[in-house]
This record gives sequence, structure tokens and C-alpha cells, in this order.
Amino acid sequence: MSARHLLAAQGEEFHAPGTEIFEWGPLWDGAPSWVSKPTLIVTLSVIIVVGFFWAASRKPQMVPRGVQNVGEIGYLFVRDQIARPMIGKDGDKWVPFLVSTFFFVLIMNWMGVVPVMQLPGPSHIAFAVVLAIFVYLLMWGLSIKNQGLIGWFKNMMFPPGLPKGLYLLYSPIELMSVLVLRPFTHSIRLFANMFAGHLLIAFFASVAWWFLAEKVTLMGAPIGLVGFLVTIIMTGFEIFIQALQAYIFALLAASYIGGALHPDH
Repeated sequence: MSARHLLAAQGEEFHAPGTEIFEWGPLWDGAPSWVSKPTLIVTLSVIIVVGFFWAASRKPQMVPRGVQNVGEIGYLFVRDQIARPMIGKDGDKWVPFLVSTFFFVLIMNWMGVVPVMQLPGPSHIAFAVVLAIFVYLLMWGLSIKNQGLIGWFKNMMFPPGLPKGLYLLYSPIELMSVLVLRPFTHSIRLFANMFAGHLLIAFFASVAWWFLAEKVTLMGAPIGLVGFLVTIIMTGFEIFIQALQAYIFALLAASYIGGALHPDH
């Protein structure tokens, strides 16, 4: 017997969580509408990232320890795994920006598994869109500065070495990709993963709570236990996905910067 049928037989029905779990009003009565939990999460993420790297760099030592050691590991990871491979010889100049981007997105994502917070910032599409648009505008500025407007479009649409007939297919696709799809996919990828992951965890947690705390029955207890175990597994998996999405977001940002600086690559 399914969970839905079991509850229906008892005269009650389980209501799965939906998009309403992402809707948050003001933190207190009379507060502006934008003073909400998502805004608080983003603000705390900024404070955590700034505070962490300030603590890691305020008294640098030749042999790093503690917070400095963790901060240097994070810096070197972004430099060696994101900046240098995607940007090349100019990669080191962009490490501070990419470190900030990676860890800001990472902390916002991890807020989804922090008790009380329990909401990833990018699960609200506006935050993902703002970040993607910033990277997009940066790409435009660097491309025009380094290649010129006409040169950028020429390099974008007519890269050397292709058969002339292929440009009829390649050029409009590449133009659409760079000018329209890049900011869209850059933001949607982050948003969709955070939205779906949070919704899944909320669903299984609700199943566990309903059958183990609200409506405890002999038949429902195994369902609640499965929901509880899956919630734990999904939370561990979501922590990994959250870190992976922060890495992918920063990696794509570095790729766009690299393309703007070095169109031949």
C-alpha cells in the first residue's frame, strides 16, 4: 500500500511540499518585503566569506597554520584547477575574483544544509541571474577592450580554419550561444540544481516527519524510516552537488574571461 493510499484509508492525506517552501515574507511585521530569509542568507554568506579570508590573511606566516592554511588551500585550488587551466597566462590576475565567486556561491549553496537556515540562496533564481549577468557584462567589457567590438564579433562568428560553407551554420549558432544562451544557462544550471535538490530533501524529510512523528502507525513506520534514511543520504549527496555547482559556476566564469582575453583559444 502506498503512503498516499495508507493515509487516505485513515481519512487523512499527506501533502508533499511544493514551491511554497521557497516563498518567504519579511523577517518581522512591518519590515520591507526584501528583508527576508533569502536576503539574510546571501548577506551572511558575504560576511562569512569576507570574514574567513580576512582572518586567513591578516597575520600571514611563512609556515601557514589554522585558518591561514585552509585559506591558502582554497586559494591554490581555485588558481590551479580553475584560473590557470581556463584563462592561461593571465589566470593569476583573476584568481581573487574567482576565489570570491567560488566561495560565495559555495557558502550560499551550503546554507541549504545548515540547521535553521536550510535554504540555498541560488534556489531563488534572482540571485543566480544577478551573478550570471555580472559575469556576462564582465565578458562583454573584456572582449571589447581586448578585441574591439567588431573584432570580437568577427572572432566569435568567423574563427579561422573552418570551411566557408560551414560558417552559414556555425556563425548564427555561436552568436546565439554567446549573446543569449550563456547568461541563461549559466544561471539556470545553478538555480535548477539548488531548487531541485532542496525540494527533494524537503519531500523525504516531510515523509519521515509525517510517519514517525505526526501519524505513527505500524504500517507507516517503515515508510517513515525509509524517508529518514533517504533524507540523510540525500543531504550528503546534496553537499557534494552544492560544491560541484559552485565549482562549475566559477569554471564557466573563468572560461568566459579566458575567451574574452584570448579569442584564439
